Amino acid sequence: MSETFSTIGQMCAEFDVTPRTLRFYESKELLFPVRDGSRRLFTRRDRARLKLILQGKRFGFSLEEIRQLLDLYDIGDQQRTQLARTYEVAMERLSAMKAQRDELTAAIGELEEQMETARDILRARGVAVAA
Repeated sequence: MSETFSTIGQMCAEFDVTPRTLRFYESKELLFPVRDGSRRLFTRRDRARLKLILQGKRFGFSLEEIRQLLDLYDIGDQQRTQLARTYEVAMERLSAMKAQRDELTAAIGELEEQMETARDILRARGVAVAA
């Protein structure tokens, strides 16, 4: 089966990233494009890895966590270790995200109460305020 390659421009367009981002991920040993002179050609594997990198970043994983998880793909146990470790890290991240959400929800509620009090005081003093 012949390998299909993507250019840096194609990768940027498909994943909405900059060439600088791809070069940065390459420097961090997250992507491994094939070199053709000065051109970088990305494999199907690079495309899959970039998709996982971007998803991991969206979920708040550090680049080091992402690199470690991606590196587990090649240990030869049909990705059991990779999936198990990814699940552990994801559970930790989900817990942290829920805690952040709860803190944010509480802060929003407090701010809304403070704004309601301020609005009532301003209205009592004859100042028109938006609802």
